[in-house]
This record gives sequence, structure tokens and C-alpha cells, in this order.
Amino acid sequence: MTARIPAALAPPNPSEREPLLPDLPYRPNVGICLFNTDGLVFAGRAYANPFGWPDPEIFSDGADWALPQGGIDPGEDIVAAARRELWEETGVKSADLIAVTDEWWSYDFPVRGARIHKLYPFRGQRQRWAAFRFTGSDDEITVMADHTDEPPEFLEWRWRPLDELPAVAPLHRRRQYARVADIFGDVGPA
Repeated sequence: MTARIPAALAPPNPSEREPLLPDLPYRPNVGICLFNTDGLVFAGRAYANPFGWPDPEIFSDGADWALPQGGIDPGEDIVAAARRELWEETGVKSADLIAVTDEWWSYDFPVRGARIHKLYPFRGQRQRWAAFRFTGSDDEITVMADHTDEPPEFLEWRWRPLDELPAVAPLHRRRQYARVADIFGDVGPA
């Protein structure tokens, strides 16, 4: 049996997609590198959009491994936002802060999303990055999101070398991940 998508949630026709306008704002966002004691980072294989909407965050086979990241609430501290997003997406609370980038880096979404998508009002994301050392055990990590009201972000996860991520990340994030690897690439084993 095929699920029917309510008309209000149906993806627009490709001809109805809107251009990505340069005057749209960037969404404040924090990215997270969670290093284990071997110096590898948590990476999750991202969910593709389940309804095929023109989602601005495009993931395809071979370009679908991502680091945790998420929006920063108004007035929220960068480290607090990073810890909240880390917990929401991975269940991890056992982590010591290593460093936070001083600069904001921006990336554009590759397409204009469907109006119902939460990222629709934005051109892309403006990010700062936080690095943490994981101090727990792997059984603390979950990508099922049963511990939160948020939907899961990842299908699966694994520990990977940080310098691998630019080659397997979504195309529009690869430049960001290369910068992250340059900044945090010297974080080695604990």
C-alpha cells in the first residue's frame, strides 16, 4: 500500500520552485565535531527527504555523511547550542569542550526549498563550529532520537577520520567541512 501525501504537503512542481534570492538571510547555526579518544569524529549518514520535496539540504548516495549541526535559538550561547544539538542528534551528554571557532562561516543552500520546510525562509546557514572530546562509551550514542521530540537526523553513524568528511559530505557543505578539517585537524587521540 502506498501512503498518500496530503495535498498541503505535496512537493511543488519543479516549475514552481523559487530562485534562491541573494537578499534572504542566513540562519544562525552551530556545527559540532565530536572526537573520540582515537581522534576520530562522529559522522552520521543523513536521512534523505522522505517525500521528495525540494529540500534545500540535498543528500544523495555517496554525499550523505554529515556532522551534527543545528540552529541557534535567539540569545543562546554557542556552546549551549552545540551541547543541545549534540544531545538532540546523538544522545551524547558526556563531552568536554575543546575549542570553538571565532568566525562565522556561511554556506548557501543549493535550491529553494518547499514553503513548508523549516529552512524555506533562509538563503543558507551561517555557522560557528565547536569541537568536543567524547568522554562516554559508544552505547551512550543513539541516532534514533527517542530521547527528544525532534525527528532523527541520521540513519546510522560511525567514527571516521575528520579529513574524510569533505569527500563524503553533501556537495554544498564540502567547503565548510574542508575548513573544519583545517581548523580542528590537529585534534588527535586523547
